[in-house]
Amino acid sequence: MGAELFESSQAARETFEEADDSLGFPLSRMIFEGPAQDLQNTANSQPAIMTTSVAAWRTWQEMQGPQVATAKAVAGHSLGEYTSLVAAGVIDFSDAVKLVRKRGELMNQAAVNRPGAMAAILGLNELAFTQICDETGVELANINTYDQIVISGDKIAVARAMDLASARGAKKTIPLPVSGAFHSSLMFEAQDGLAEVVQALNFKEPKMPVVGNCDSKPLATADGIRSELVNGLCQCVLWKDSVRHLVDFGVTQFVEFGSGGVLAGLIKRIDRGVPVATVSDTASMRKLAEVEA
Repeated sequence: MGAELFESSQAARETFEEADDSLGFPLSRMIFEGPAQDLQNTANSQPAIMTTSVAAWRTWQEMQGPQVATAKAVAGHSLGEYTSLVAAGVIDFSDAVKLVRKRGELMNQAAVNRPGAMAAILGLNELAFTQICDETGVELANINTYDQIVISGDKIAVARAMDLASARGAKKTIPLPVSGAFHSSLMFEAQDGLAEVVQALNFKEPKMPVVGNCDSKPLATADGIRSELVNGLCQCVLWKDSVRHLVDFGVTQFVEFGSGGVLAGLIKRIDRGVPVATVSDTASMRKLAEVEA
């Protein structure tokens, strides 16, 4: 992940080196070489994913030079929200990578203290999910598309909710390979620690609108952004509504920066009429530049 960017782009190399310097250990070596067990620890995976996404963003800007188009707005899904804040100039990358490292540590500890699970459910609407939540005690963690929702909570409750969803017509139920019940009340104890770190950082005014996860509306103030990040540990990610807001706001093309292409797939299911591209290496950047030309 990100190795081709590191080899091809000065901007990417500087990003990975900045992450290493900021954290005080060679995160970049872990990203490129593993071991996978260490990288899968959420305290490592969160800064790794964000660093790679920011490296892709900066490489795109480097390749385009002075003619690079300014984004109309930015947004990110859960952890991706931190990348969007860096892109919008709200927080310096060196601070952001330390912040997400701490976020991962706090979430990991909360998961140890209050174990939980998550599952993706496909093929049921929000009303059906609300009823299942009421009956089982699970919580809505991500509303990703019109028919893909992620639930979070106690392991037994999540298993029961998956059975209920299948019995009521869900097309598929998928247990997620995560270490805790993220975006649920089981993460509550992590909020105080994150709030302390967030309050100590300098947040600037966004250079472009940043659409938040918690209410799918633009984040306009530093205090609002701080609240968004802290509350986001326990609150549902309203990704479907965020994408709808961006389309209504006038966004005519989405570009996902980083590895995987998961968000691009979700966006296509929310609105098939808006072009979507995933940028993860220089080849995909050249392809996007040709389309835009």
